[in-house]
Amino acid sequence: MWSQKTIHLPPLSRGFHLITDEIEQQLPQISQLDVGILHLFIQHTSASLTLNENADLTVRSDMERHFNHFVPERAPYYRHTYEGDDDMPAHIKSSLLGASVSIPISHGRLALGTWQGIYLGEHRNHAGSRTIIATLQG
Repeated sequence: MWSQKTIHLPPLSRGFHLITDEIEQQLPQISQLDVGILHLFIQHTSASLTLNENADLTVRSDMERHFNHFVPERAPYYRHTYEGDDDMPAHIKSSLLGASVSIPISHGRLALGTWQGIYLGEHRNHAGSRTIIATLQG
């Protein structure tokens, strides 16, 4: 069985957001799969998807602080600056973290580790809604 759904997320503030529950709510058919895979792809160049700690909020804020230090705004060598100081760093962060994740499905559930969750990395100060294409195979 293959299925695909477009998931629209509302605008979120800059930072890392746990979206596991939203994804699971939008895809109830996961519960029908004994074995499968969920592939998530974000259709944007200034946001990212990644897996990480799902319990402690400080991990998400530390991730944001680290990436802001690692990929600073207003670097003198950036030429792509006409959309704002956060634009080029957002593209770099998106490329570093990636636009997709694949998660196994086992016995009707996402086979995430005990402390894993799906993050949306929002790298713009004033981003709009975000679109994720979810493809289920199983």
